[in-house]
Amino acid sequence: TEHKHSSRIKKLILKEIFKWLLEVHGLPDITPLVSSVQETPEPIPTTVKGTIPTWIHGSLLRNGPGKFEFGNQHYNHWFDGMALMHRFQIEDGQVTYRSRFLCSDSYTQNSERNRIIVSEFGTLALPDPCKNFFQRFLSRFEMPKPTDNASVNFVKYKGDYYVSTETNYMHRVDPDTLESKQKVDWSKFIAVNGATAHPHFDPDGTAYNMGNSYRNKGAFYNIIRVPPERDGPEDTLEGAKILCSIAPRDKSKPSYYHSFGMSENYVVFIEQPIKMDLFKTVTGRLRGKSLNEGVHWDPNQETIFHLIDKQTGKEMPVKYYTKALSTFHQINAFEQDGFLMLDMCCSDDGQSINNFLIQNLRQSGEALDEMYNTMSRPFPRRFVLPLNITSETLLEQNLNTRPDSTATAVCRTKNQVLSLYLKDYGGLEFPHINYARYNTKPYRYYYGCGFRHLVGDSLIKMDLESKKFKVWRQPDLYPSEPVFILSPNAVEEDDGVILSVIITPVKDKSTFLLVLDAKTFEELGRAEVPVNIPYGFHGVFNSSA
Repeated sequence: TEHKHSSRIKKLILKEIFKWLLEVHGLPDITPLVSSVQETPEPIPTTVKGTIPTWIHGSLLRNGPGKFEFGNQHYNHWFDGMALMHRFQIEDGQVTYRSRFLCSDSYTQNSERNRIIVSEFGTLALPDPCKNFFQRFLSRFEMPKPTDNASVNFVKYKGDYYVSTETNYMHRVDPDTLESKQKVDWSKFIAVNGATAHPHFDPDGTAYNMGNSYRNKGAFYNIIRVPPERDGPEDTLEGAKILCSIAPRDKSKPSYYHSFGMSENYVVFIEQPIKMDLFKTVTGRLRGKSLNEGVHWDPNQETIFHLIDKQTGKEMPVKYYTKALSTFHQINAFEQDGFLMLDMCCSDDGQSINNFLIQNLRQSGEALDEMYNTMSRPFPRRFVLPLNITSETLLEQNLNTRPDSTATAVCRTKNQVLSLYLKDYGGLEFPHINYARYNTKPYRYYYGCGFRHLVGDSLIKMDLESKKFKVWRQPDLYPSEPVFILSPNAVEEDDGVILSVIITPVKDKSTFLLVLDAKTFEELGRAEVPVNIPYGFHGVFNSSA
């Protein structure tokens, strides 16, 4: 007992030392990075410094919030800002830039009234002051309409580009002009009430996604498959099918998820203990509460991994369990030697989704430091899931026999496997890989943003073989999600470049598109933009080669 007590004290001391080492002080004010800007609908030239490789032909398309108020009303959450699309056109070593607000119904209605008409994730639209008291009272009982403010990502279905968020609405856009072409509703094609902004793709172009459905018996998670072919020029999501429906642990409190994993033969859904209280969601307008008020973190619940066979659509009978964790983005997943390897960015605390309030991001001084130091850090972790589990599998023994892995996978019962993460490599989010050649396959490199601030402040290249990493970081510069582009005649996995939009709150420094050599992680060139750009979320490269 005395030995256990001493060991517990040592662990607590080490934990406090580790916490102190991670603390950051004197964080710069980043208010300009999360402030409204004007759109730039016509392409403008940039100033190129260094060299932009002439073999790059195409455009970097990015999406994120760009307007945070209408009239004297402002949004509460970072996710609420109106979608602003960006396009960096790269041709013959030169770059032009343009941006355009998405002409969503939310943006149009808010602009016409000069106030917030449509509720967002963290902002509840107030009743129309022009209505009488009785009308305003009755409006509290109306079901809130889902927003079509698609501010998270650019996604591709059947060769068309869409901007997407996590509701049932997407917008098809022209990738050259950024003009909004068509509003598309998932629920018109399949019985779902939304889909993620992070689909996965097979080599033939077949797309997979996930979306919830809400029925009389509660919520269900649905795996979606969209065929690669189109029947005509106006074809959008025709042919989309629900591949599999999964019942949540608690149908009245399903898990929130931002993305999912996919290997060659399986879709991997991570049911995490970030819970959405459906009763609070439905009654939110009546209670005067926004959607985020119904999202909570339950650290007492385990995280469950569900595997769905992509060919049969059947959920595997074995489930994999680990401790409570939260994840927004997976890095890669692949099958090897009877195991499914799942790499993802995750943290031990799932409250961060409600930490990104505009007021938090715009803090300064000690308040900003305290805000950052109380948040959990995202770390890359590897999960090793044994695939060959049968009724004959031995219980309470480590099933991970891979010599290059220290992860443990222990069979507790016939239908439960506990998979613990391999190791932490460091704080990293917004992961990206050589997706075209290495998605669902064994790989060596991935790229991401280091987060020594509330937004990314560095770019990181991780080497899974050597366990080493390279970093690009400069004072007062904040990079976006790195996007890998494969070079012509590439042989090695990291033959290519990394594109990232770098923004700054400092007036005497410029915003620019950064081009790094993916192999050496050294700067090749930059294209300086003469306008301000807010910090965004995700994007893709649209090749014109």
